[in-house]
Amino acid sequence: MKKNLITRLNEGPVLLAEGYLFAMERRGYLSAGAFVPEVVLEHPEVVSQLHREFIRSGSDIIQAFTYYGHREKLRIIGKENLLEPLQKNALQIAKDSAKEFKDLDLMVCGDVANTNIFDPSDKSSFKECQKMYEEQVKWAKEAGVDFIVAETISWVDEMKIALKAIKDEGLIAVTNYAIPRGDKTRDGYSSEDACKIIEDLGADVVGLNCYRGPDMTMKLLNKVRDTVSCHVAGLPVPYRTTEEDPTFLNVVDKDCDCIPGNNAFPVALDNMYCNRFEMGKFAKQCVKKNINFIGICCGAEPHHVREMAIALGKKPISSKYIPDMTKHFHHGTDNSLKKVNKEIKY
Repeated sequence: MKKNLITRLNEGPVLLAEGYLFAMERRGYLSAGAFVPEVVLEHPEVVSQLHREFIRSGSDIIQAFTYYGHREKLRIIGKENLLEPLQKNALQIAKDSAKEFKDLDLMVCGDVANTNIFDPSDKSSFKECQKMYEEQVKWAKEAGVDFIVAETISWVDEMKIALKAIKDEGLIAVTNYAIPRGDKTRDGYSSEDACKIIEDLGADVVGLNCYRGPDMTMKLLNKVRDTVSCHVAGLPVPYRTTEEDPTFLNVVDKDCDCIPGNNAFPVALDNMYCNRFEMGKFAKQCVKKNINFIGICCGAEPHHVREMAIALGKKPISSKYIPDMTKHFHHGTDNSLKKVNKEIKY
């Protein structure tokens, strides 16, 4: 019988590759700004390929690319009629991708995200959020997902609405906050208090995703882990955010004067990009703190995921192609290499 998420987490770390929006924007299949995942309808084969690459790199979970595929995002681009087919197609692509790797014990998860309409001063927004979450969760349940991730939510009350929609359908809930500058949710809770509140309401896994790089995420995760008793999730962005700029939403690249608007987010963050070893280091830190739901968010690429998987003691399919610098013409140590190529400093 297939083990559920909680059983898997009880046994050790589970790895999830996210970041589909940024990956598809970089590949030229969706527009930054609106960030609507129309690619699941227009080029489903591209989504399948990214699922495939993340699986080969060691992700234990295939996340259906429904992030920002919700009613509000589609309203902005005038395509609300695409809501249901977009959601269902994304879920089917994820399920089909899992079937390609029958020898792996893969899980498929649904995804709901920040609605961008929640307003604590407007009670009607509570009802609209509820409708949005409920319809997405129902489609995910119909597709037979193993659990649902509610993520990148910065309001505790909005997270409560998402959690209720998930638990009302009897599904396992992973609830991940995105914490803005100031180290508190938008309604003033510390990350640990926000996670404790949602744990007490029935969340199975609580944690943090997006906005912050590995160091700034771990700074808050340590407090979360010390406060809650359930499993904890950590999924940073692979960008070097700092105490001065703890999130990547409003950062300036001081070495570049040609970025429109002078804000590096979201398409000029290259100068702050984490390498694979930094992400592997984050994965190891999580294990030491008993943070077992480990992953990577916006900006993720398969080489990051593979290094994280290896750091967790896994042997992903693509580990066949890990770097072997002993064979490099200049840096290598293999006896068959020509010495003349090693005698010069390039």
